[in-house]
Amino acid sequence: TWGHTSLFSLLLMDPTRKFWWSAACWAGAAGIALGAFGAHGLQKRVSDAKLLKTWETAAYYHMLSVFSLLATVLAPEFSANAARAFALGLVLFSGSLYVLVLSEIKALGAITPIGGTALIAGW
Repeated sequence: TWGHTSLFSLLLMDPTRKFWWSAACWAGAAGIALGAFGAHGLQKRVSDAKLLKTWETAAYYHMLSVFSLLATVLAPEFSANAARAFALGLVLFSGSLYVLVLSEIKALGAITPIGGTALIAGW
């Protein structure tokens, strides 16, 4: 239960929550930057519309993962395993798609479902 503990003091008192909160914030900043790059700079590097859509999917799931991680950190019954699963899922799912688009190495798509499985495990 929350009791009389504020969210702010909870984050400061628990170093594990503080770590995951910071990780989620940094991942969120990266997600915004990568989404903006996809919307404004990627067209100069990638001409295939399907790859541009793949980048959009990566950015979308990147931010969903960030919000899932933030919610996990703020949950009264915090689970470090859920936080790890969301972070791993973010890196493997979105990361594999980002690298696939930039490198055009289609085989990287085989990593994406592993990331999706980690995201599901976080729930």
